[in-house]
Amino acid sequence: MSLPRLWTTSQEPAFDPFRAMRREVEDALRAFNQGSSSPSIGAGEPAINVAETKDAFEVTAELPGVDEKDIKVSLDGNQLVISGEKKAESTKVEKNWHVEERSYGSFYRSMSLPFEPEDGAVEAHFDKGVLHLAINKPAKAVKTTKTIDIKTGAPPSANPVSDKATAPGKAA
Repeated sequence: MSLPRLWTTSQEPAFDPFRAMRREVEDALRAFNQGSSSPSIGAGEPAINVAETKDAFEVTAELPGVDEKDIKVSLDGNQLVISGEKKAESTKVEKNWHVEERSYGSFYRSMSLPFEPEDGAVEAHFDKGVLHLAINKPAKAVKTTKTIDIKTGAPPSANPVSDKATAPGKAA
């Protein structure tokens, strides 16, 4: 393995355009594979937040520009699915400009719940581009804390035969 050269001679090219182009393509592919850092809606997955309380799971999904009628929330066993379609069109006519923009795309997001919700356990609200879901846990899934009483003294012996042999006034 050789170290990179810090100085070049007049016979060596100081700049390799193919190496720079390859680096740009690799950076673009890396950014595409990682996805954008900003939440997007269109062809893909909406950004969601999930919080757990003692009695329920609370899920919020960011769906800007999506109409309520284009959103579908469903349960398949313990699988929660949020899907739908975004349809947006805008037209601007100003001075000598005429601009029309269209944005279409479907979205899909699913998550496995640690339980199968009972009928009527999911409540959904849509407000200002945010879908709010409350999924009540079934009674068997709600964690309860039980207090254990502590007794004083030594625990009873596990071997009843030895208790009889060492009991006072009794012969072995």
